[in-house]
Amino acid sequence: MSNNDFEFENMREQMATLKKKLEQQEIVNDHIIRQSMKKAAGNINRTYIWVIALGLLMVPYGYWAFVMLSGLSVAFWIGTSILMLVCAGATYYNKRNLNDANLMTNNLVDVRRRIARAKKFDNDFLFFGIPAILIWLAWFFYELYKIDNDLFNQPMSWGACVGAVIGTAIGLSIHFKNQRQYKEIIEQIDELTE
Repeated sequence: MSNNDFEFENMREQMATLKKKLEQQEIVNDHIIRQSMKKAAGNINRTYIWVIALGLLMVPYGYWAFVMLSGLSVAFWIGTSILMLVCAGATYYNKRNLNDANLMTNNLVDVRRRIARAKKFDNDFLFFGIPAILIWLAWFFYELYKIDNDLFNQPMSWGACVGAVIGTAIGLSIHFKNQRQYKEIIEQIDELTE
């Protein structure tokens, strides 16, 4: 064996070793990124479970708080219940995109498509949610006005204003956090598939 053949064989072995190390590194990186994506999807999933539970619990609570305690109309409670059930149903519908137990082990192109769909649905739902809440608030204040024409002296009016501000802050905070986590998952998938 000549010296050139020996050097060539040595270089081939080094390249094979380097290739093997790179493949192992890719597997480790893929595993780490998939774990990170799974954690983010789990956080979004838990948030959705809370939103669904809250929406469902608002139906009986709303009857007690609005009809029995405050004397508002049954029609208002029914409207509130429908709104809560629509929100819970939409959240459940979107949650299905994250529910697959094998989501993070599936084909990354399919995972990215499902995550992008969930992100878009979550974002688009604001176009229904914000006007629906504004209409609900107007109806709420109308119900209070029917009880007592002086809205500014009603503690419930002030409570509703404070609740609306706090609810808006919490709702937008949850929305933007979920959008950020969706974006992180999509970016990680894009990084892996480049």
